[in-house]
Amino acid sequence: MIPDAFKQDLLNRVDIVDVVSRYVQLKKGGANYLGLCPFHGEKTPSFTVSPAKQFYHCFGCGVHGNAIGFLMEYGGMGYIDAVKELAASVGMQVPEKPRTTEEIARQERETDLYGVMEKAMQFYRGELKQSPRAIEYLKGRGVSGEVAARFRIGYAPDDWQGLQKAFSDYHDKALVECGLVIESEGKRYDRFRDRIMFPIYSARAAVIGFGGRVMGAGEPKYLNSPETPLFEKGREVYGLVQAREAIRTAGRALVVEGYMDVVALAQFDIGYAVATLGTATTPIHVGKLLRLADELVFCFDGDAAGRKAAWRALEVALPLAPDHKPIRFLFLPDGDDPDTYVRRHGKEGFEKLLRQAQTLSDFLLGQLRAESDLATAEGRAGFLARAKPHIQKLAAPALRVQLVNAVAEMARVSEPDIQRLMELPKAGYARPAPRRPSYEAPSCPEWSLLACLLTDLGLVEHIDPALLTPDLPETEALLAIRSLCAEAAEEPSFPILLDALDARHLDLVLKAQKYGEEVGFDTEGAKYEIQEALAKLDLKRRKVELDSILKQGMASREEQLAYRDKLMTYKRLQGALPSP
Repeated sequence: MIPDAFKQDLLNRVDIVDVVSRYVQLKKGGANYLGLCPFHGEKTPSFTVSPAKQFYHCFGCGVHGNAIGFLMEYGGMGYIDAVKELAASVGMQVPEKPRTTEEIARQERETDLYGVMEKAMQFYRGELKQSPRAIEYLKGRGVSGEVAARFRIGYAPDDWQGLQKAFSDYHDKALVECGLVIESEGKRYDRFRDRIMFPIYSARAAVIGFGGRVMGAGEPKYLNSPETPLFEKGREVYGLVQAREAIRTAGRALVVEGYMDVVALAQFDIGYAVATLGTATTPIHVGKLLRLADELVFCFDGDAAGRKAAWRALEVALPLAPDHKPIRFLFLPDGDDPDTYVRRHGKEGFEKLLRQAQTLSDFLLGQLRAESDLATAEGRAGFLARAKPHIQKLAAPALRVQLVNAVAEMARVSEPDIQRLMELPKAGYARPAPRRPSYEAPSCPEWSLLACLLTDLGLVEHIDPALLTPDLPETEALLAIRSLCAEAAEEPSFPILLDALDARHLDLVLKAQKYGEEVGFDTEGAKYEIQEALAKLDLKRRKVELDSILKQGMASREEQLAYRDKLMTYKRLQGALPSP
């Protein structure tokens, strides 16, 4: 049996938009993605995929589920096979047995390490304020105090054991586990010394590593945290926490090579830049950024090393490139990096150059053409041989067709021959299913509570079961969700909740979630709506109580005074509610 904890972790790591996009052409529509349902024939898209909730739902035929469920339904896989395929796509190993006590202890240990990293970050920030040299360096690079604070930039003092100022127990093994301190031959010393410090954040805005840059001559120019229980270079990008909103607004993510490039671009109001962490681009990097952006641009130096790094990024991006999200490659003029270019040409000049970036297909074909002599049969045969593995990697059907046609034309090969030579896989298939009728939302407060709760499951603590009307489907769904959240070790994700809910609640829950999205509830708005719905239910309960007292009668003056107090309270609460 696969542990629930592993399934939760897996669903947190995969992106259902990426999974579904391999089989269904999706188009951004508000917060969600829309497409033609692969499970029944339709001409108007009613199939939605929610990146926020990580589930799919068709309002035509009613199918729904998470990434695991999609592979089971569409691919005809068994549960175990679907989990294994998803796990393999993100580099996870499916556990064959429950977690050991050592694994549980390691997870608990990680919580302690987050606190150590946060404390180190605060120490480095404090040291920056005490170092005129470091401050002058940043000013010389055009970094304002506001941007330095936004990225929590700090300074590691030129001291072999500078962290002793922040950690009274310098021999705590956590400092070594976090990569802050090096232990060698019985001696301990700080890993980062006399460097500008750039904190690296996880997606949840927790400090997990650092990048340290020298201020003058010295090697390496950038020194990164080593792999630790918190930090895995191939999974993270620098500046994503700060860039997330700008990426969504611009519809573009720009990948540069250095932390200082990210900061410099932000200084010029180009806030959608991120950097890889001293490692080559990985599939996780590409997938993570494509989830946020409508366009992904890699920016490299124009020299041989830059083109080599760009080619590695292209090879990684090919299987992940969708038809509707272009991936481009920008090569800067010789001697320039993003920092120097934007300071010389400004935002307008940099973005003008950005718009001229090569498409993935142009870069790929140009590189293959440069390696081949297309004037000879042997050269064209070699060109086809080199193109084949790259074409086969492409999952985007429309882009693949375009590239196949271009390759055929350049190699002087007919359409039937190119299809045979490229050995391309056949397209998938769709299965029909009946259409369900449309749905009108109820007007009861319990419905509002359900829709709001599905915006943020953390709001479950506000739900008072005593106020809910018994026997309503909405009440039963609310109580089921409340019970599941109370039993879980941590707040469940929406896909996990869908898995755990009884089948009789699923349809209502999905409709309520969709309603909440259409209304546009955010967490703050949902809190307000929940308060109003609970106030209406409280008034309803009080009205029933008042009617019951009147029906029974009031024999004594004390009972009459008590009734008057209850009535006045009811009217005050009624007046506090907004008018319908």
